[in-house]
Amino acid sequence: MIRSLLVANRGEIAVRIIRAARELGIRTVAVYSEPDRMAPHVQEADAAVLLGPAPSSESYLRVDRILEAARSMDVEAVHPGYGFLAERAHFAKAVSDAGLIFVGPDAGTIDAMGDKTAARRRMKDAGVPIVPGLVDAVRDSAEAAAAAEEIGYPVLLKAAAGGGGKGMRVVEDAAALPRAFDAAQREALAAFGDDSVYLERYLDGPRHIEIQLLGDSHSNVVHLGERECSIQRRHQKLVEEAPSPVLTPELRKAMGEAAVRAAKAVDYVGAGTAEFLYQDGDFFFLEMNTRIQVEHPVTELITGVDLVAWQLRVASGERLPWSQEQITLTGHAIECRITSEDPDQGFLPSTGVITHLEIPAGPGVRWDGGVQEGYEVSLHYDPLLAKLIVYAPTRIEAIDRMARALDELVVVGVETSATFHKRVMAEKDFRDGQLTIRYVEEHPDLLEPAVDEEALAAAAVTAALLEDRHRRARQAPRIGTTGHGMSAWRRGARPGAWS
Repeated sequence: MIRSLLVANRGEIAVRIIRAARELGIRTVAVYSEPDRMAPHVQEADAAVLLGPAPSSESYLRVDRILEAARSMDVEAVHPGYGFLAERAHFAKAVSDAGLIFVGPDAGTIDAMGDKTAARRRMKDAGVPIVPGLVDAVRDSAEAAAAAEEIGYPVLLKAAAGGGGKGMRVVEDAAALPRAFDAAQREALAAFGDDSVYLERYLDGPRHIEIQLLGDSHSNVVHLGERECSIQRRHQKLVEEAPSPVLTPELRKAMGEAAVRAAKAVDYVGAGTAEFLYQDGDFFFLEMNTRIQVEHPVTELITGVDLVAWQLRVASGERLPWSQEQITLTGHAIECRITSEDPDQGFLPSTGVITHLEIPAGPGVRWDGGVQEGYEVSLHYDPLLAKLIVYAPTRIEAIDRMARALDELVVVGVETSATFHKRVMAEKDFRDGQLTIRYVEEHPDLLEPAVDEEALAAAAVTAALLEDRHRRARQAPRIGTTGHGMSAWRRGARPGAWS
């Protein structure tokens, strides 16, 4: 077993990794930027090293400083978490070249799956269904237009070097393509340093379903079922659940086998995710995430497998102890991403100091948090504050449990996405499992301020009391008037008291 670990990340995922490592007897080292000096992940670790000032380009993205911290603290391994450097092949290679264990797939695997066009070619060769479209980048808008005519409109322009919605444009017709192509290229270059763009058919109303994978260094790969991630805004996931309410056992088996083929095609080691689009009974490979996912807790709850612990065990050389048949799914889990954004203002970022925090508790409730009272939320990093996860025997029970947990959550000092999640839990289509990646735009009422019935009732009572006071004041004897003929009523005086 690895004896010492540096966690090259921050926030709730760093806390999650540190706790898993502690249970395995692994000494942990955190890294932090100046504003994160008192952050929970720093306090949880056995030791911590300052990387630099607030901007991530001067702290969490500085490979040289992370490796210097690893050397100075004499650690054996580095866990990248997700985001920042997690899917950067050059970071995995730098860690390995430094004689350290990288907790995740090697640089070759990250490279193979990081280039979306190369990944599509590999998946096609491995017999994994892909969304109809190109397997090579296009050089200019004229070439893109020719490809779009062959694929058929609408098409989706996508950055070859990245994901997360960056460098992505839906094109409805030929007239819109040149401008969309230029915009996708500019955005791809800014986000990934590579302006390569390719095209695929745009599926109008698919579900986003992903398969959790685990592979070891002994050529064993298993999948741990699926997660439904269709509730998104601008390609960013908001609510995830496991299992998907739409998959039959037969579909789950077929999709899981396709995901395992995808992993074996790149000799995958560690925890990873194969993402698919599902529509009208067909599924298509979208991409592979070569890291632990934000939504991994829902899979942990329905399988009983600690995915982060198994990342560390696999990195230490252990074999996976299960065959595919031994992986079973029980119950239902839902995760809500609690972010410092205001859903009533178009998810605008909210900053400030968290002055009061009440965390939900009770049976089947899990809180993966990276904040505490006194924590300052800034614009320097991702707005994810925490993940609220629930587990219950059935999907409806899980939804009701999440609604209760959201009611218990109190965050004072910044606005959060919790109000949006409350509305989702009460919405009929969600409760019926009728989901697509267009769910949020098809339910605009979810982004409108809800009427606070308690506040409305309190306001009505206050208005009635004020009206009654004014009525009695008008009916009272006009004694002790001022020189202007006005009653000298004193604010705050007893009823009927005059001066």
